[in-house]
Amino acid sequence: MGNMTKTTLLLASLTGLLVIVGQMIGGTSGMIIAFIFAIVMNFGSYWYSDKIVLKMYHAQEVTSAEAPQLYGIVQKLAMRANLPMPKVYIVNTSMPNAFATGRDPQHAAVAATSGILELLTAEELEGVLAHEMAHVKNRDTLISAVAATIAGVITMVATWVKWAAIFGGIGGRDDNGANNIIGFLALAIVAPLAATIIQLAISRSREFAADEEGARISQKPWALASALEKLEYGSTHYRQRRGDVQPSQTTAHMFIVNPLKGSSLMNLFRTHPVTEERIRRLRAM
Repeated sequence: MGNMTKTTLLLASLTGLLVIVGQMIGGTSGMIIAFIFAIVMNFGSYWYSDKIVLKMYHAQEVTSAEAPQLYGIVQKLAMRANLPMPKVYIVNTSMPNAFATGRDPQHAAVAATSGILELLTAEELEGVLAHEMAHVKNRDTLISAVAATIAGVITMVATWVKWAAIFGGIGGRDDNGANNIIGFLALAIVAPLAATIIQLAISRSREFAADEEGARISQKPWALASALEKLEYGSTHYRQRRGDVQPSQTTAHMFIVNPLKGSSLMNLFRTHPVTEERIRRLRAM
């Protein structure tokens, strides 16, 4: 409940930031236009985010005959969590990782990389997939899609403002115009930064909740803890192979561990909680 309250407040903050950006750019009209644009973008992310992500990673849907262990584990966990059976996908990359997507449990998909299937034991894989099923159960897949969309809108608008201010599209040539340009340039820098921080905070809070719920679903918190240890090491030290699909910064928050190691300089910009803390909490259950 605490994590959900925090997530709701963060989503509200993200929406409020978007409204403020629109109001600063175009007053009431700008605020309304930005808000309508966000609604349109969110509508698209609601219906198509899963298809976009799966296509981005060239994920291949598999059946019980093609991947009996993976499919069987997901099927068992879906029954245990009282969820509809999601579609199951494999992503062809040696990077060990997994993610879930879809707007609701009835339209969910769970994807595992070929690397994670090679690295983990059956029980560890079950712990990971239970974590992903927890995301589906908690509707985190929709929350993350909405957060990413709103943050993307803010970043896009701020980029437009930056170039418009640089080339004189905003403000005039007088003193007030110069002050306006400085203000808009500051907005173009601060707004995307604030949006990113809020989006990542949402992602981190949902990971803790999914760890806890996933441990309940699998009834093996120690297996998920062991898997996280291997994945933390494996995501940093895996050897890239020819044909591997490369992770994207815009979707890094979807994976069970950050696939872009070394991309964040401070904990403030982490897409995931510190893995050691996640492991400590699981082993304390």
